[in-house]
Amino acid sequence: MNNLQLQTQENVEFMIEVIKTKLKMASAAAMQASNFDLRKYEDIKDLYEVVASKEKFSISEVEALVSELGKLRMQ
Repeated sequence: MNNLQLQTQENVEFMIEVIKTKLKMASAAAMQASNFDLRKYEDIKDLYEVVASKEKFSISEVEALVSELGKLRMQ
């Protein structure tokens, strides 16, 4: 189990992979962990915790979560 209290690139990669898997993202290949800045760690972790806490998502929830994930990507 990853210690998500540590702000590491490895933890970002772990959380992004879990988010992509749980949301069954069609464009998952476009969401590489390297596209996320470590300075956004807490925001990524917040999103991860929301996704990890639920089993199923409505279409509107998936859209909202993917939109938030997109906002966290480096420009």
